[in-house]
Amino acid sequence: MSTIACFHAHHSNIRLIEQALISYNIELVHYVDPGLDRLKHDEHFNSALVREKVNQTLQWMSRCHADAILVTCTLFAAVLEQIQPLPIRVTGIDDSLLAMMVKHPKRYLLAFTNPATVEPTMARYRDYMDRHLAGKDKPELESVLLPGLFDMIMRGDQEGYITALEEALQQLALERKDTCLVAAQLSMAPAAEQASSDTSMTIYTPLSLLGANLERDIGITKKV
Repeated sequence: MSTIACFHAHHSNIRLIEQALISYNIELVHYVDPGLDRLKHDEHFNSALVREKVNQTLQWMSRCHADAILVTCTLFAAVLEQIQPLPIRVTGIDDSLLAMMVKHPKRYLLAFTNPATVEPTMARYRDYMDRHLAGKDKPELESVLLPGLFDMIMRGDQEGYITALEEALQQLALERKDTCLVAAQLSMAPAAEQASSDTSMTIYTPLSLLGANLERDIGITKKV
């Protein structure tokens, strides 16, 4: 049985990962640190601070008897290419989305609720495309921020967040039928799944291909 250490920015993501990977023969160990997200509005908040804290935490987690690390926060995942080498595999929550976009270079609209994640995540996506699709057709990437929602989940209003987000994603899916819509953050997955069902339109999330991605990259197997 493989042990995956999960690094979250909010405790609500624990349940989402547990449910998404329930059919796999793995042990999940969860580490939660909301500090960076609480600091994001500070005057001196910057990517160097995020990189330093994420690097420090991942170094510690890699020593705690895990076979791999899953980083579920897009703000944390945005600096993964900048951290010091680790002795175990580290996977970002959106790695499976990146692989999908490389394989299918279409037009993608990435929706966010957390303002702090938009710029660093889009920079990571574009850098990834430049490295993996040099000289080839690249997907067209566009971002949209759904304002006023993320504070709800940080206050603990999970139900209100999902309801409001579901409505916003439904409207976006109907307005932008010309693009592949992606709910870019893990916290958006439940609302995206419901909005996708209600509109009969595909809305990708970090959970859409997570299991298959971990099977390939880490070697996890399903329960018999």
